[in-house]
Amino acid sequence: MFDIQQYLIYWSKAQGITFLHSPFLYNLYENVIKDDKMYYAFSEIENLRFDFLLNNSEIHVKDLGAGSHILKNNIKKISQITKYSALQSKEGRILFRLVEYLKPNYMIELGTSLGIGTLYLHLGSPHSVFYSVEGCPNVSDFAQKNIKNFTQKFPKTLTNAEKLHFEVGNIDDILPNLIEKLPQIDFVYLDANHRFEPTMRYFELILPKITQKTVLVFDDIHWSKEMLKAWNEIKKHPKITLAIDLYNMGIVFFDDNLSKEFFVLK
Repeated sequence: MFDIQQYLIYWSKAQGITFLHSPFLYNLYENVIKDDKMYYAFSEIENLRFDFLLNNSEIHVKDLGAGSHILKNNIKKISQITKYSALQSKEGRILFRLVEYLKPNYMIELGTSLGIGTLYLHLGSPHSVFYSVEGCPNVSDFAQKNIKNFTQKFPKTLTNAEKLHFEVGNIDDILPNLIEKLPQIDFVYLDANHRFEPTMRYFELILPKITQKTVLVFDDIHWSKEMLKAWNEIKKHPKITLAIDLYNMGIVFFDDNLSKEFFVLK
């Protein structure tokens, strides 16, 4: 009932391009959110997803976050994780276009999972120094193996293995050290511990290294009451100038040149 209620509320508020008067937001909507061009990597990544959906091998999953609404057991099939937990293609394409548009120098992904989102992010901005953090060693091993095999299909101009790094363990232990060694943080995709307190903690840890051009993307902002509470707190933060609700994800900006606004977009 919570999911249905949130979806109905979203669609009652969602706006299209005719409501966007800011040139920055108009261009972002046209070139990133609404854009439906097929980039070189999309079909290849979706072919990999299809392979995962047919993969019935099992792995032991150590879940350090809120877990899944559906998959409650620790022994899970790759096909099940892909179906119920992996990043969906529409959101993956938005992430690809977003980093291709923003061209960040330093990126972090919290929650590698099977690596589908990792590939969308890396191939969208292969020049970026990119750290992907996963709590479960077995899941990370599976993702790293498949990402390595996958990126070898592409020319070196479209992927850069030296810029792609993987961290395995509890985000609470890894993130502070990771933030410490980076000169700045330009882009973060948060898709890990879907609870209020950890989400707010990660957000606060990231803040000291943000710049005017930093962008944070929060996955599943309507997934639970805790995630909705976290999103509502974050979008009101005084350092945030623009917040965008796309239902499955929320995007925040810190650019002082933007007027402080909040949009629910189709």
